[in-house]
Amino acid sequence: MKKTISLKNYLQFKAVYNKRKAKSDKYITLFIRKNGLDINRLDISVSKKVGNSVERHRLTRLIRESYRLHEDEFNSGLDIVVVGKAGANPKKDEKDYPIKCRDIERSLLKLAGYHKILV
Repeated sequence: MKKTISLKNYLQFKAVYNKRKAKSDKYITLFIRKNGLDINRLDISVSKKVGNSVERHRLTRLIRESYRLHEDEFNSGLDIVVVGKAGANPKKDEKDYPIKCRDIERSLLKLAGYHKILV
């Protein structure tokens, strides 16, 4: 099993954000940038707009697990930043509550397809 490498500092994040190559949907925004390495580096950012600490960490775990399950399908040599959106935390009275891993998986793969970074 591969270990996912993460972005380590602010300059790496800034380089990905400044590239402005982003696609978005209801649940997440996906930023990508070529890194010139043979590996992908992933990082996840979830703001307080999503909810409290428990809800933010749950979304982070769902995103990380979705990426882990499909890591072999992504092209190599990319910096990937996934930003969780407030839409990923539906209210308790909505039919989507709580969000499922398959929803995040579907969203991640759809956005990766838009970026054309799937093998």
